[in-house]
Amino acid sequence: MIIETFGLSKNYGATKAVRGLDLRVPAGGISAFLGPNGHGKTSTIKMLLGLVHPTAGGGEVMGLSITDAKASVAIRRKTGFVSEDKQMYGFMTVQQIIAFTRGFYPKWRLDRERELLKAFELPGDRRVKSLSKGMRTKLALLLALSRGAELLILDEPSEGLDPVSTEIMLQQVVLAAADGVTIFFSSHQLAEAERIADRIFLIVRGRLADEGSLDEIRGRYRRINAVFLGEPPIGAWRDDCVVSIHSQGKACSLLVRDEADRVVAHLHSLGAVSVEVHDVDLRELFLANALKAEE
Repeated sequence: MIIETFGLSKNYGATKAVRGLDLRVPAGGISAFLGPNGHGKTSTIKMLLGLVHPTAGGGEVMGLSITDAKASVAIRRKTGFVSEDKQMYGFMTVQQIIAFTRGFYPKWRLDRERELLKAFELPGDRRVKSLSKGMRTKLALLLALSRGAELLILDEPSEGLDPVSTEIMLQQVVLAAADGVTIFFSSHQLAEAERIADRIFLIVRGRLADEGSLDEIRGRYRRINAVFLGEPPIGAWRDDCVVSIHSQGKACSLLVRDEADRVVAHLHSLGAVSVEVHDVDLRELFLANALKAEE
């Protein structure tokens, strides 16, 4: 595993940002770290890079402890990182900050630098402070993707990008993965994960709600719609496999994890006259898990 955490937790006063998180991210490929805004994605990433100290628990990145100060420096040297705020030296020009950053990384990829300068249409003579939010995001991506790192951690990499630039960014991330770089990116943009991710980690309220390939996750859930002769007799029904229940008139709809056949049989035993089972998409799973956490 290139990233592994054990009961990782982070509190900010009374706010529990991350709660006992256990991650196991394999080396190679693209892993998406999905979750609503404010549910612990950025706090987790900062702990992985040693920028924030955990309240409890720990972990390793590339075999290095995230709670050891010297090891965390080594993690940052070996990792390409694009932060959520995309902070850079505003007084430098684009070319100056690229040259400055290049000097710290002996494995710097000049070929990728040139490709990305052209693809992102970055103005080399412009000062960073004069760049738009989207242009700063592109520059941050260039600096991360060019440094020859074995691991890229990207926090909301498409923030501020227009649809065309987002497409170019996704293509470049896929190219980096094809070169053997492990990608771990956080996002609340589900379409990005569906496009490029090999594996998905869904975090809700600081806890891991689900993980697996997109097909594995989809395969675990079903939407079950049932119709009764009268009001559905399921008001007090509680079951760990039922993520959500909604009733309207004589019909009810349940999102179920893992045990759809058992739930179908139970609905029939309650007197359902019609039961239909449907596949679900990632958006539906995302929303259902987020809403359940709010209850």
